[in-house]
Amino acid sequence: MASIFRTSAVIVALALAGGSAVYAQESDNRVAVETAWSVFVDGTPRECWAVSAPAETVNTRGGQPVTVRRGDILLFATYRQGQGGTAEVSFTGGYPFRDGSTVEVVIGDDTFQLFTDGQWAWAASPEDDTRLLAAMRRGRDAVVTGVSGRGTTTRDTFNLFGFTAATEEAQRRCN
Repeated sequence: MASIFRTSAVIVALALAGGSAVYAQESDNRVAVETAWSVFVDGTPRECWAVSAPAETVNTRGGQPVTVRRGDILLFATYRQGQGGTAEVSFTGGYPFRDGSTVEVVIGDDTFQLFTDGQWAWAASPEDDTRLLAAMRRGRDAVVTGVSGRGTTTRDTFNLFGFTAATEEAQRRCN
């Protein structure tokens, strides 16, 4: 599963970067844009996802801002054809997370914990995905906080404007 997301993340990062013809050629599976969110479709069976890059990123170590190099930072809601129309929420922070750590997602008054594996984080169960998706649909921003293997705390803020329309489009395309 993680390898599918890694491949998808590269395609998405190229598409979100925009600009050159090379990016356009590698991102021809983008089917819609809903404000801060893009929708992609790929594979057989079909996999459809809504994805966004953060609007703001803050990196700190010991409470002080630091400059760090990170790879792709993306928040996903992924639907898979034939799996009942429930999305899986995932996050890649662009670095390996601290072993045994969790990633915190805050949306309004709601707080969620995602388990980590390498550079990826997921909700622990389909029920957690359902609760997280509901909060994302009614929320304004999602603040995602994780800790790298080097001890850097990262705080990425994602704009949720367009999230509902993007996930509805992704779900429709994978039914």
